[in-house]
Amino acid sequence: MLSILPRPAPDDAPDASLPTAEDPRWRRILARDAAADGLFWYSVVTTGVYCRPSCASRAARPENVRIHGSLDAARATGCRPCRRCRPDEPPRAARNAALVVRACRLMEAAEEAPPLDTLAAGLGLSPAHFHRLFRAATGLTPRDYAAAHRARRLHAALARSSTVTEAMYVAGFNSSGRFYEAAEGLLGMTPGAWRAGGAGQEIRFALGTCSLGAILVAATDRGLCAILIGDAPGPLLDDLQDRFPRARLVGGDAGFEALVAQVVGFVEAPRLGLNLPLDIQGTAFQQRVWQALRAVPAGETVSYTEIARRIGAPAAVRAVAGACAANPLAVAIPCHRVLRQDGALSGYRWGIARKEALLARERQG
Repeated sequence: MLSILPRPAPDDAPDASLPTAEDPRWRRILARDAAADGLFWYSVVTTGVYCRPSCASRAARPENVRIHGSLDAARATGCRPCRRCRPDEPPRAARNAALVVRACRLMEAAEEAPPLDTLAAGLGLSPAHFHRLFRAATGLTPRDYAAAHRARRLHAALARSSTVTEAMYVAGFNSSGRFYEAAEGLLGMTPGAWRAGGAGQEIRFALGTCSLGAILVAATDRGLCAILIGDAPGPLLDDLQDRFPRARLVGGDAGFEALVAQVVGFVEAPRLGLNLPLDIQGTAFQQRVWQALRAVPAGETVSYTEIARRIGAPAAVRAVAGACAANPLAVAIPCHRVLRQDGALSGYRWGIARKEALLARERQG
């Protein structure tokens, strides 16, 4: 006579005898917790489907739900995968990230940035949805990402190549007309001037004082390129010259002095805002960090971890700190509003005392 032995408790549940309603994973299913995706799955006996924890379907009664610690265990129930949450595929965040990576590779391989409609169609998305998805993942629009990549590629090509023409082809331009049309906007100067270390580029600057010490404000024709703060004006001017070793530095006229006064006024009263164009030059990652920083309101603070999360790179906390340290526009890009996870002030390029003073000023309104 065949005897039926009791099935051993599956190793994919904390306790096989524990009712679903008492299983701690049930609360995560009710909360549609996307962070639990990939940790476990659940099946519903009345509908014959299995799902991921974040599934947006209406919650089933707990007595009809079985929770599984592996995808194989969910499949072994004989249920079919939910068509809504597609549990057999990677989590939505991973799928979205893969789409964004594909879009980046397409833009990097193209001579000219593909139109938004073309990129979206190639990924099977509507232009609006793709635009939102890309910006949420990178902190940049597709157009901004393409421009940052083109600028980085052009910088590298000009540095490595013996002639401007060679650099043109290395950077991916097949037409000199398109190259020269795009180059000045990407470099802020002609390719020849850039290869010469900024020779011929004019940068206006002015030195002043504010409650935080000496301040230097500099601008190209495109916008502010540096706001430097320190103890004395001499080192600030040296810093500017190091940044632009062969550019022509020109003392600002009366009109430029008015711009400096506006910047100083912003330092003294940050809540007034600084509505000035910025000529921000940095890597695509730095630009993502700096854009996220500019979205932090005066009077509020965030952690490096939170900024990393906001730009879609939660593991890049150290890189976020590095981007803050590389910020050339004090106060305008408010890296002083970033604290350590425990709320400590941590480092600040312009000095901890200045960071503390800026935050206190913003809290007072």
